Formats: sequence, C-alpha cells, structure tokens
Amino acid sequence: MVQSKKQKYTFLAFCLIPTFIMFSIFTLYPLFSGLYFSFFEWSGATQEKTFIGFDNYIKLFNDSIIPRTIYHDYFLVATKVVGIMVLALFFAVALTQLKIKEAPFYRIVFFFPNIMSVVVIGILWAFIYNPSMGLVNSGLEAIGLESWTRAWLGNEDWALASLVLPSVWAGIGLFMLMLMGGIANVSKSYYEAAEIDGANEWQQFWKVTLPLVWPQIKISILYIVITTLNGSFIIVQVMTGGGPNNSTHVMGSYLYQQAFQQYDFGYGATIGVMILIISLITVLILQFLMRRERVEY
Repeated sequence: MVQSKKQKYTFLAFCLIPTFIMFSIFTLYPLFSGLYFSFFEWSGATQEKTFIGFDNYIKLFNDSIIPRTIYHDYFLVATKVVGIMVLALFFAVALTQLKIKEAPFYRIVFFFPNIMSVVVIGILWAFIYNPSMGLVNSGLEAIGLESWTRAWLGNEDWALASLVLPSVWAGIGLFMLMLMGGIANVSKSYYEAAEIDGANEWQQFWKVTLPLVWPQIKISILYIVITTLNGSFIIVQVMTGGGPNNSTHVMGSYLYQQAFQQYDFGYGATIGVMILIISLITVLILQFLMRRERVEY
C-alpha cells in the first residue's frame, strides 16, 4: 500500500511525540531545573528562594570536600573498569572457547547479581564486611590471619577500597554476556586460519578475538564510567553513608547530603551541574581515546 506524505508524517509524529514528551519530563525538565536552582539559596522545603547568582559556584570551588569526592568517583571508575572488564572478558572467553558443559549454569550464576537491586547488594556486603560476624574477618581468622581483620567499612584507609569488591561483583555478569554475544558472532574460520598460521591461544585472543569484540568492549567501558559517575552514590549511601570522616563520599552522595540532609538544595543543584559537566567531559575524552577503525568480518 502506497502511503501519502501526510500519512508518513502522521505516523512519525505518533511515534516520536510521546517519546519526546517523556524525554522532556524525565530528562530535560530536571536538567534545566537543576541549573535554575543552582543560582538560588533554597532549602527545598519552602517556596521561598533567594537569588544569589554564582555564589553557590564560588562555594563549590572553595569546598575542600569536593576534590575528595571527585577523586573517590574516579577511583571507583578506574577500579571497576579494570576489575569488571578483565574478569568479564576472562569468563566470556572461557565459557565460549573452552566448551564447558556447565556454561549455561555459570551464565545464570554470574548474571544473578544483576537482577538484585543495588540496595540489597549494599546490605548484603555490609553484613559480609561486618567486623564481628562477617565472612571476611571470619575467613581471615579461620586461616590464621587475625592481624588482618579490621572494621573494613569503619576504617578511613580501607572503606573506599572495600566498596570496589561489591561493585565489581555486581557488574561482571551483564558485561560477560555482552562480550559472549560478540565472541559468539566471530566466525570459527578465523581461529582455524590463525591456528594453521601457527598462532597459539594467546595470540588468537590478542589478534582475533579482541579486535573483533572491540565495539562491545568500548560500549561496556563507557557504560561502566557513566553509571559509576552518576550512580555510585547508591551503594555508598547504603554501605557507608559517605563516612567515616568523608572518606567514601562520592559526588552523588555529597549532593544527597547537602540537598536532603542539610537542606541546602541550591548547593546540591550546583553539585549536580558539576556532575553533569564532568560526566560529559569524561565520556568525550574516552570516546576520543578509544576510537579506532572498525574491524569487519
């Protein structure tokens, strides 16, 4: 059936307008509202707002905790990218190339944390790190390493590092499945040709597998970075609340503290604007650093 231009445009409008409305309500409106509120002194609990111009931004640059929160965020970004990608790639290759009979079972096991909410994961690992009855200290005591036991989440030197393990554990499954999908699409003939040329398994991985699944690796890294910079405050809030002594505060958790605990909503909005700018710059830099010619097969 031949459609007129009017029918085509009507169909496109029918598909796009609801999406744009939802995007405007849940993305554009909060974005511009946050930018607007950053120029006001406002508790968030009343209708009275006092315009103060760039005072919140001046306060932001003079806040000694802000550099620490940025460092903590990028520490989690770096450790999560390395930890998740190395383990996810290792398990993806193992489950696709080694022909393990129990591969479907292991897929379910590794993906299971992804169906759990971050709050549940945080509570679970808070019990695991419990200094008196947690599995970590109990395990160390069982193998004779009592001197290594400590209050992991209550120690300024170890609290931030302790957040890495649950974050990596929760993220392996999703990216493992993404990489497995990419590896499964690589033709076996490439490995056969590489083997005929004398390439060992490591060379096959480095020269065949890695280049051909690079799009999945790139997407995974970008996704980890974006979700960490914008969502790591959840597990921080559940497990440590930013403590002890601000040693685990990330930008998001500090925003939450300022806006909803200290009722400085204007300053909280300013921190939100900073998170947006930092996230955009980080993604653009990563896009530039990870660009490469597309490998076709």
